[in-house]
Amino acid sequence: MPEALTALSLAFLVACAVAVAFIRDLVYAVVIFGAYSLVMALVWNQMSAPDMAITEAAAGTAMTVLMVGVIIRTRRRET
Repeated sequence: MPEALTALSLAFLVACAVAVAFIRDLVYAVVIFGAYSLVMALVWNQMSAPDMAITEAAAGTAMTVLMVGVIIRTRRRET
């Protein structure tokens, strides 16, 4: 069962990477990137690398927050 879960998680990671490449709306791309980071942290934890899982979770969270902040500040508002 753990091998099947790992394979499913890796397939989800590939799908997220492809989706981020083709999505035009930056906010949606950041949300998918956040999901990618979360699943990657779970994969690291499942592979018995808790230090990498913590690093991935922290870096992914920080990058997601920073990217959302930049998108909100730089997006042009329609009048």
